[in-house]
Amino acid sequence: MKAIKNNKTHLVFPRELLEIIDEFVGKRKRSKFVVEATKEKLARERFLHALRETAGTWKDKNHPELQTKKDIEKHIRGLRGSFRKRFEELYA
Repeated sequence: MKAIKNNKTHLVFPRELLEIIDEFVGKRKRSKFVVEATKEKLARERFLHALRETAGTWKDKNHPELQTKKDIEKHIRGLRGSFRKRFEELYA
């Protein structure tokens, strides 16, 4: 496994925020906390970006087979069944 290289950086935080972080995780675990929080925030931002980029791509007129709740439920059951079948083929 390839070793992960860490880089040091200088970040500026409001004192009040650091005090709250230290209260919860301690001064010795600040970096780990900030890294984890940053990863969570980036995941959220990427998701929101994907939503914005794909907004409006679904058109009801392109999917006449999925117009009612019953149609949609039937379609989802079919998808789930095909996933189960494929899973059983691969792992049974």
